[in-house]
Order: sequence, then structure tokens, then C-alpha cells
Amino acid sequence: MDTAPRTTPTPTPRLDLIGIVVSDMAASLAFYRRLGLEVPEGAEAAPHVEVALPGGLRVAWDTEDVVRSFDPGWTRPRGGHRVELAFRCGSPAEVDALYGELVAAGHPGHLEPWDAVWGQRYAVVLDPDGCGVSLFADAAVARA
Repeated sequence: MDTAPRTTPTPTPRLDLIGIVVSDMAASLAFYRRLGLEVPEGAEAAPHVEVALPGGLRVAWDTEDVVRSFDPGWTRPRGGHRVELAFRCGSPAEVDALYGELVAAGHPGHLEPWDAVWGQRYAVVLDPDGCGVSLFADAAVARA
């Protein structure tokens, strides 16, 4: 008789890592640190950096040279972006403050904070490589 506890197998494939190709590792890591990602100090000099997020998902940054080392035909994307990271903030006021902080630090604002029809305070700022990064919070949260 088999008395071993039964576990549910992890489905495969499963999303494990979000990779970001960067032209300036230091600038990119500084940007994502401002968004709360815990990037180790000194990682700016590395060609590949990873951080683990709660729940097991990882975010990784690779320099363009690293990507070209295994994909020699890789070129920087042109035109519109098809993938965007979105960061949930604790309140609409935090969306406004974080957007203002990032823009004041020299990151281009793409869409200033607004109350979206889908019930969120929403804004988009561009990371150092021009990728859109959304900031949002439920609009029902009272503003400070």
C-alpha cells in the first residue's frame, strides 16, 4: 500500500523568468531599483543580472553584447513595444509620486497619471531603453 503523500505536479511549461535586454546595465538597474526591485549592489558591472520576485518569478537583465554572443543577428527592436512591465502601487497618490520621481530623475514620461475608465490610476514611464513601464493602483483607494 502506497502511503506517500501525493503532490500536485508543477505544470510545464510555466513562466519562470522575464528577460530584459539593456544597452546600459547601470542605468537600467538604477531605474528598476526605484520601482522596488531588490537588485544587489555592485551588479552594474555584470553582463547578466537576475533577481527573484515573491512567488518564484525572476527578472533578468542582459546587456546587448551578451545577447549578441548567442544570437549574432540580434538587433535592437524598432517601433512599438509589444511587452510591458506593470507595477502595482499601494494607492493613486503613490502612482503620482512615483511617476513624478522617475520623470524628475530624467526618465521620459509616456503617459502622465490619469484616472482610467477601467478603475485604476494609471501612468506609463519609459525605462532607459525606451520600454514602457506601467504604474497603477486601484482608483477606489483614497488619495492622500
